[in-house]
Amino acid sequence: MYDIQLNESGTRHMNVTRENLETIRKYNLFNGLANSTGYITENELDKLKLSIRALIASCHEDTKDLLDLCIDVIYHDKMKAFGLKNLIAAYEEWNNNTAAE
Repeated sequence: MYDIQLNESGTRHMNVTRENLETIRKYNLFNGLANSTGYITENELDKLKLSIRALIASCHEDTKDLLDLCIDVIYHDKMKAFGLKNLIAAYEEWNNNTAAE
């Protein structure tokens, strides 16, 4: 489980599970998300939300894992661009650690 900070002041945190990170990997959700400068803004968060909506609408298979990710993480009421940046960093760390195993 990863604890990510959602705001700059450090007053908001969220726990992200291994299952959440596996879902991000399964659907390749962060691929091409950041712009060429690498900055994460509210536009990237909106882009991610729209991409997930489209995936759910177009999938003919069970998307419970994607719905759980939305409920628990992406559509969390405190999730902002700062939190998404930290989520991406946690995902990259987890992905590198699991690839090394």
